[in-house]
This record gives sequence, structure tokens and C-alpha cells, in this order.
Amino acid sequence: MAEPGWAGTLLELRLGPPGHGGFCVARHEGRVVFVRHGLPGELVRARVTEDRGGSFCRAEAVEILEASPDRVEPTCPVSGPGGAGCCDFSFATPEAQRALKATVVAEQLRRVAGWETEVVVEPVSAATRSEWKAGVAVGAAASRSARLPVAEHTTGWRTRIRLTVDADGRAGVHRYRGTEVIPDLRCPQPVPGALTGIAESRWTPHAELVIAVDSENHRHIVELAPPHTPRRPGGDRRTTTARRAATHAPRRERLIEGTGRAIQYVAGRRWEVSATGFWQPHREAPQCYSDVVATWSEATPGAHTWDLYSGAGIFAARLATQVGPTGTVEAIESSRPAVEDGTLSLQDLPQIHLQATRVEHWLTHQPTTPEVVVLDPPRAGATKQVITPLTSAHPTRIIHIGCDPASFARDLSLYRAAGYTPTHLRAFDAFPATHHIECLALLEPT
Repeated sequence: MAEPGWAGTLLELRLGPPGHGGFCVARHEGRVVFVRHGLPGELVRARVTEDRGGSFCRAEAVEILEASPDRVEPTCPVSGPGGAGCCDFSFATPEAQRALKATVVAEQLRRVAGWETEVVVEPVSAATRSEWKAGVAVGAAASRSARLPVAEHTTGWRTRIRLTVDADGRAGVHRYRGTEVIPDLRCPQPVPGALTGIAESRWTPHAELVIAVDSENHRHIVELAPPHTPRRPGGDRRTTTARRAATHAPRRERLIEGTGRAIQYVAGRRWEVSATGFWQPHREAPQCYSDVVATWSEATPGAHTWDLYSGAGIFAARLATQVGPTGTVEAIESSRPAVEDGTLSLQDLPQIHLQATRVEHWLTHQPTTPEVVVLDPPRAGATKQVITPLTSAHPTRIIHIGCDPASFARDLSLYRAAGYTPTHLRAFDAFPATHHIECLALLEPT
């Protein structure tokens, strides 16, 4: 029997179900192997890329011995074996991609939240206002969602791109689970024209580029100065979290193209936001999620509502139109620039109160009971620190949005423990050709 330490070894494997993270699960000699670039049921020859001992290792399928009928020619030439981590599923049909994601979400909800429910993943562009009303009712077959018109476009959807620059000044992307820069910009995710001229130019070594294409099709390019990460004797032994914190700390910005102020339209309203700030990358996602929130919230005139992790206030604006001038929308966001952008864009809606503070701190001082709460936390989720005081306020409806199936399921388990039941669920393929997915749930008191 082989001993741990399989890195570099070629294994012949029959792939099992998908796992959360863009891989399929296989087994070899009593160990679990997480295999990228394969599909369930395929027989592959995989090279082990990482083995730290223990019960599992990681591998990439480098040869397909028996292909799945769902396999197609990859649409991304950058993300294959040994490449970038941008497009995990570019070798699968759009239908198969969504089925893989649905399986992962359903498994996380079952295993983490203890909730057995059918999951149907929809293309963002398939959603229309006339179809939002019912959503996917929990406990019923998801046939209504399955009948939605299907858009097969899995390329040309990304309007926000962040690139890194290598030591020679070439823009590129990081190798999967590595720090090496691949100066190859042929990934098909960006909208047409977003990367024109980028590969041919030279940039500040070790800087980053933020590229935003706004609703008026204007491109903005901002170069972020290299992160301040001084060399340390004996090498950099900081944790991954510490390195990421250094990378995302405030850095000097140099405007290369455009104004640096992206113009965005959602539900007929105009926003002007920083090109380097957060905005949903899929060009149709803000409108899609905003419509879901507007339908599920059902906020009544004069009601008190909350929009937590509000960003520039896209959801707050929809709530404000429902509660009217006699109602209130408390919009809480930790990013001061986002609050400033929202304040500028929503100044005609005085019922919205935008505040720059941390959600968990703000929640400890709220004496009122909201009718509706909308929250769109970061990838790590809301956690018990937020959900406990939120549910203690006894809102009538909670709309929770999550971009990570594991943290989304964990948060739903906390709601269920606090007496809230998910009554509707929507899952959107907002990141086509990748393993990422956006989930929205409506929760109501049991």
C-alpha cells in the first residue's frame, strides 16, 4: 500500500460527486482525493498536486480516459491543469455546471443546516420581474424554476476585474493555490473590451490593476500600489489571513483610464460609485437580486426596515420605495467610501439612514423591531455574532444573501435554531464557468 507523500504521482481514478470548491471527490487506497478538471462519473488519470498527509490530497485530471457526456471543449485556456483558478467548470455544458452547483448547495444545506430541500440553479439572465413573485417555495417541487427561460451565455459577463502584476510589469492572474503570476489574459469572463490593451502594456511591478466597466460601457482602470509587505528575516511566516489583510489594506491609487467613478443603474436609479469599491461582478446580478428583495420584502408603508452590509444601498433603495416617506430604512455598512457613495446617490430618499459602522456593533443598540431585514454579508457569512441579536429583534421577514454555500448553510442553521424557517430559496449562477454561486433565502418565524 502506498504511503502518504503522493505529490507528483499519477493516479487512475473514477470520479464521484462534486465537492464545495470546484472539484470532484474520488478515493484511492483508503484516502480521499479532491480532483479538479473532472466531472462526476469520469475515469481520469490525475496528477497529485498537493499532499500534506492525513486523510486527503489534491489532484488535477490531466487525461480523460472515459469522458462524461456533459464534457465540452473548455472555453477558458488559462484555467486548465497547472493554470489559474478562474474557471473551474469551463469544460462542462452550462446545464451541467448548474447541476454541479445545485448538488453542492443541496449537500451543504443537508449536512450543515439539517435542511433537505431541492435546489435549482438558474442563470441570472433568465430571471424576469414577472417570475419573481412565487420564487421556489420550500417543500414544493421546483418545476416553476425549471421552466424559466435558459440563457446559455457563460462568457462575457464580468464587469469587475482585479489583476496582479509580475516582476516584469506584465498583468496576469495567480496560479491556482499559488502566488506565481500567469501573464495570460485570455479568460473569457470579462465583458468585451474590458481587457483591450492591458496585456500589451507594462505596469508597476507587483502592483494590482482594478478594471471596471460600468452601465454606460465606460472603462475605468486604476493601478493600486504594491502592498506594503516588508521582507522578514527567515521568510514570510504570516498566516494567509495576515497576508490577505496586508494586500487589501488601503493603498495608493493611480488613475489610468476613465474617471474612477463608475455609473451604475439598478431599477431605474443611478448610482455613482468608486471603481475600486465593491459592486457585483456579473453585469445583470444587481438588478436580479434587487428584484428578488423587492418582491420578498413586502414592506408596508410606514414600516421600519434594516439593510445590513448595505454597500451603496441598492436594496435600501428598493425598501425605501415600499415604506415610503413615513417609513425608515437603516442601512449599515462598514466601508466608509461605500456609505459616501450611497449617501450621494440616495439623497432624494431621506427615509434611508446610511451609517458607516460594523453590523455586529450596531445591532447591540437597537430597541426597535424591524418589519423586514435584508442582509448580504461577506463570504464568511453573518455568524452567530450577528444572527443572534438580529433574530432577537423579531423581524417579520429576513432576506439572507450568501455567496458561499458552506457559510450560507451555517447561517441558515443558526436561523433555524432561533425559530426562523426558510420559506423560499433562490440560487443563481452569477459566476458562470466557476464553482461560485449566489443563494438567497426568505426566512419567517416558525
